[in-house]
Amino acid sequence: MAAMARYVLAATLARGANSGAAIGLLLLATETIRGPHAIAIGGLLAAGLTAPHALGPWVARHLDKSRDGRLFLAASFVGYGVALAAAGLAVGRVGIPVVLLLVVVAGACGPLLTGGLSSRVAGIAGPGEREQRRAEGWDSVSYGLSGTLGPAAVAGFAAVTSALAAVLALAAAAVLAAAITLTLPREASRERREVVSVREVLRLLVRHGPLRRVNVGTLATSFSLGGMPVVAVVLAGHLTDQAGAGATLVAAFGVGSLAGSLAVTAFPLHGSPDILTTRHVALLGVAAALCALAPNYPLALVAFALVGVANAPFVTATFAARSTYAPPDARAQVFVSMSSLKVATAAAGSALTGVATFLGPRGLPAATAIVVLLGALTCVVDRRLEAKPT
Repeated sequence: MAAMARYVLAATLARGANSGAAIGLLLLATETIRGPHAIAIGGLLAAGLTAPHALGPWVARHLDKSRDGRLFLAASFVGYGVALAAAGLAVGRVGIPVVLLLVVVAGACGPLLTGGLSSRVAGIAGPGEREQRRAEGWDSVSYGLSGTLGPAAVAGFAAVTSALAAVLALAAAAVLAAAITLTLPREASRERREVVSVREVLRLLVRHGPLRRVNVGTLATSFSLGGMPVVAVVLAGHLTDQAGAGATLVAAFGVGSLAGSLAVTAFPLHGSPDILTTRHVALLGVAAALCALAPNYPLALVAFALVGVANAPFVTATFAARSTYAPPDARAQVFVSMSSLKVATAAAGSALTGVATFLGPRGLPAATAIVVLLGALTCVVDRRLEAKPT
């Protein structure tokens, strides 16, 4: 239990740094750079953190090959922190290309703060299914905490001191996470060996039935949830004229997600991760549909909170599926590949949702729910087709 507590602390610090960094860089650019292009430059730096997630599978391959994953993860966290701090100090002092290069270096380490770290949970949890599921629930809690605390820390530091102080604090959090990671239990000793190629891992995600279905469900939900902030703003504007009402809906989602994660740790999931994932994709789609049906703002708050609550067991189920179905010599690659695809799909969902605002305050959340429910239906059909005798 002590090891799991250290894991949650390290994961929250590392992922908090990752979740707050884009906002911190955007604020720093607008605070430091004078002129009409400050916001555009800040957006470019934020994109520089996200784009390198596409390199995740190749980065994760080195984690699979390492004899001691703790060392590789800790080095990556330090690299993230140092590159982020250097980028923050360089804004306004050197050319933007240099700053962008430093941000890209930090972003290349980003997949290890998310999927890479999650791939180690199975080695920390106990051997039983209940212990494994509870540990995966705690991992989900770390995502909920970091997604809330990272941006909140940026806002707090920026308000009290400066955006640069916020960025440096996030960098320090990543370095501290590295130190804590080194205290985690070491995996069973193994000789350094060649592991499967990235191409084989990507092929596995398509050909292996349970992994394919988990991936389909993940992509459908991440596409929809990526656009939820846009949905929140559009729906809030329709239901109330309160300032910041859209942000409050997004906050309700975060609170619900954290509450759901805590519930999953207290009452661990049990059963086939493949079926669990499909089931919770469907529940998430139903919760998203409630947002479209909310007749007033208070009920919209409840609906967004329920989406968050439904998201928590879904995320935990996907962790269980990755741990259960990933080959031991490609565990990190499977975790990170699916995480990288999730990030890319969420970004696409955010962009397309912004374009689809013509659907209106009811049509937009309805379309979001339909995408998720279609993902669940696809998984059900795929499982039945796979079960048919040939």
